[in-house]
Amino acid sequence: MSSKSRETLHACLHNVNFMIGFIMLLSVILIAIFADKLAPFGYTDQLVGPQFESPSAAHWFGTDELGRDVLSRVIYGTRITLKVAALGASLELIIGVVVGLSCGYFGGAVDHIFTFLTDLTWCIPGTILALAVVTLIGKSLTNSVIAIAMVCWASYARPIRAKTMSLKTMAFVETGKAFGESSAALMFRYILPNVIPSLIVMVSTTLPGTILSTTTLSFLGMGSQAPSPDWGLALSKGIDYIGSAPWLSIFPGIALVYTVLGFSLLGEGVRDILDPHLKSQ
Repeated sequence: MSSKSRETLHACLHNVNFMIGFIMLLSVILIAIFADKLAPFGYTDQLVGPQFESPSAAHWFGTDELGRDVLSRVIYGTRITLKVAALGASLELIIGVVVGLSCGYFGGAVDHIFTFLTDLTWCIPGTILALAVVTLIGKSLTNSVIAIAMVCWASYARPIRAKTMSLKTMAFVETGKAFGESSAALMFRYILPNVIPSLIVMVSTTLPGTILSTTTLSFLGMGSQAPSPDWGLALSKGIDYIGSAPWLSIFPGIALVYTVLGFSLLGEGVRDILDPHLKSQ
């Protein structure tokens, strides 16, 4: 192991936010992987107990209006949340990287056009724009993630553009030009590797927002559809019974807060380690 790798590992182990966030997310990932083993029932199994049974030894999180086990549905919901995080981050990253590199490297008309699109995206409230996109392409979890990605890519494009503009005049890029490298090679083989640390920080800090935005769409009925165990959909359904069966909203809400907090703490830790200038106080 190189000295730099040892320093990074040491920094990770001694960063409280990183370690707490890592442990929290590791637990969520393990629950998602072993959901079939951990969940006492399938998330669509009905009448496994009385309707609206409060938390008990038989059903730790109680049952819903269809007699489904809430604990099982919360456990299976971890898979949806991780899918949202992975798919959302990937789409936002791809769009943001391509746009940011193109604007920063080519400049001129390309920069003006994409910068205008970026500013236009920022001007429209994210939830409103996402709702409009979902309305056009249809209600589903995947479509809601696509909608959020089409709204949030600008948060990646702006800093990547600035970083690219500062890197494209560096000696190693000029050397690549002298050897006849294409523009695509210069952007993705020379410039992009030097942007990766910043990308890691951006991904780790924006993932909580992506999860919450997608959950909001599901809560509004524009994302996951029944009988999905999506936590946002569970919160939406649970509101109807908040007075008589509050556990329908409490436990999915706790799971959502736990997961988002884990991502947030991990993101702060990664930022502190990779970008000391932005170290949280």
